[in-house]
Amino acid sequence: MRFPPRITRLGAAAALVSAVLLGGTVSASTATAAPTAVGSICYGDLPSQAYDTLRLIEQGGPFPYSQDGSVFSNREGVLPSHTTGYYHEYTVKTPNVSTRGARRIVTGQDYQEDYYTADHYAAFDLIDYDC
Repeated sequence: MRFPPRITRLGAAAALVSAVLLGGTVSASTATAAPTAVGSICYGDLPSQAYDTLRLIEQGGPFPYSQDGSVFSNREGVLPSHTTGYYHEYTVKTPNVSTRGARRIVTGQDYQEDYYTADHYAAFDLIDYDC
């Protein structure tokens, strides 16, 4: 399985964060933000299992589920629009649940463009690593 590169283009990530928070368009990649559906969450406010998932992403695995690392197609249109293959999804384990559950981390190709969803893609929060 091929995993997405973690590009260290801070400028592009800052532009995306600005677009997500203020609404509008990121001109470098023509990604249109969806400010009503994407919020933010402080890194310190994530559930403990999300830290495990983020560590595995940084290490490149191994992942507990075969679907982890697969392309997230953004069919719901909640995240900013990008070409297919830009986003990848990873499971955040849910305690006392025998299935994958509803929690995910979805990563974009830009450095630290990581989104958390607790409700299986209905809403996303951009992870803020600075708080």
